[in-house]
Amino acid sequence: MRRRWGTRVPGSRRTVVVTGASGGVGRATAVAFAARGDRVALLARGREGLAAAADEVQRTGGEALVVPVDMADAKAVDDAAQKVVDTFGHIDVWVNNAFAGVFAPFTEITPDEFKRVTEVTYLGYVFGTRAALRHMLPRDRGTIVQVGSALAYRGIPLQSAYCGAKHAVQGFNESLRCELLHSRSGVRTTMVQLPAVNTPQFDWVLSRMPGRARPVAPVYQPEVAGRAIVHAASHGRRREYWVGGSTVATLIANAVAPGVLDRYLARTGFEAQQDQGEHGESANLWTPVDGPHGRGFGAHGRFDEESHGRSPQDWVSRNRTRAGAALTAGAAVLAARRLTRLVRH
Repeated sequence: MRRRWGTRVPGSRRTVVVTGASGGVGRATAVAFAARGDRVALLARGREGLAAAADEVQRTGGEALVVPVDMADAKAVDDAAQKVVDTFGHIDVWVNNAFAGVFAPFTEITPDEFKRVTEVTYLGYVFGTRAALRHMLPRDRGTIVQVGSALAYRGIPLQSAYCGAKHAVQGFNESLRCELLHSRSGVRTTMVQLPAVNTPQFDWVLSRMPGRARPVAPVYQPEVAGRAIVHAASHGRRREYWVGGSTVATLIANAVAPGVLDRYLARTGFEAQQDQGEHGESANLWTPVDGPHGRGFGAHGRFDEESHGRSPQDWVSRNRTRAGAALTAGAAVLAARRLTRLVRH
């Protein structure tokens, strides 16, 4: 009988580190690993959010370890990794997911704000990867998953700091992957490129837009991302996973007609990232935001009604066949053609 994805295989329990685990994609990913019975170390700044995430991990069937840490602090990240090893003995999977952002035109982002986003969203991945390798390389085993985005390839307006950091992660990960292959290491690294996801970040992000920050539709539930990340952790030989049809369409359109996409985003990108309503009362760029009543925000944002709980393209990516790949490519080409027609009109 074929095993249902996500169920635990006897003897397969792993020690997993998830950064940015207190909310959003990180929270959903931690819970997805817990559903396998894994031991999950939860790294983030917000102590209340981490405590709530740990409760959810344990209720789901996993074992939780809370490690408060700012991923922009290299020594603190090293210390966090050592705490995980001291507690669980080793690290099998490290998921880099923590990030920060500012929604504003580039000229309205201060140098300190841009630096902070870069330190968390790019250097946080670098520091996390270095800490993971310090413990994985001697064992010659382990998988590092870099949680990326379609924005790792395609920059959009109002998110220059975040897009720049995600592009940097992409280049860094490719270099590291080559080095690991050269040394014939048993340690693997892979990247999961996500679409827009329904997370609480749009309520805590620092924003200078007139409207309230929102993701560019179509929007997917964080559990879609969590399932893809868990799968990638088990199949680290794949260099990259694309999640969501919108990610495929965006990346292929950007490869074949980037100038067209520039003009399209110039026309639509500002309005598509705003809706009616007031900004959140506080932003998490400098200090953690632990949510209402100190209980944490959870995995979901305020876009449940429009968010997709499944991604057929993600299934194709995880179960690649020649036919599936052809269908995905064909859908992406059609999307690119449609985009070209929109711009021309």
